[in-house]
Amino acid sequence: MVQTKPSTLTFADYLAYADGTDTRYELVRGQLVAMTPPTWKHLLIARYLERIFTAAIEATGEDWIALQGAGQRVDEETSRLPDVMVVPVAAIQDAGESTAILQVAAILAVEIVSPSSVADDYLHKLAEYEAKGILEYWLVDPQALGAARYIGSPKRPLVSIYHLVDGEYSSPLRCRNQETVESRVFPQLRVTAQEILEGKTL
Repeated sequence: MVQTKPSTLTFADYLAYADGTDTRYELVRGQLVAMTPPTWKHLLIARYLERIFTAAIEATGEDWIALQGAGQRVDEETSRLPDVMVVPVAAIQDAGESTAILQVAAILAVEIVSPSSVADDYLHKLAEYEAKGILEYWLVDPQALGAARYIGSPKRPLVSIYHLVDGEYSSPLRCRNQETVESRVFPQLRVTAQEILEGKTL
């Protein structure tokens, strides 16, 4: 049965919501926001990042897992769907039958910028992930869609890394071309911006 979209939803309503389609929704200040289907490049970048994070986790021995498709609750009325997250296994190991939305802060979250998400990714999600306490926020902008104040001029594809310092995100590390991305969560990680932007396969 197809349900009519309520005008305002609680988080509990969101968890139970179904409209009979495969559309994925974020909950943003109590409102459902439909997610645009990704491009193939978007999917390849997300797949590549999940794989390099998985390898990095194995190298560090941390009890974490890299995931695509899971959600991140950021406040009482908002739940986002990052493209990739690194999450503590302890937070999900006893939640197997629950909806895959992380209640505690992820270790790391990645958003891959698309035309429909650019304002959210650079403004709202940045503030929300900071307030939630996510240690690193990676913004991958393969089409250079961000405003010049965020990505510089001339606008070129880049990867921006925000590190949480004393509860606030520091000025981003901006990486382009063959520049190596520097992660505090994964200090041994050696990957270039170009490899990420191309969704290089391992």
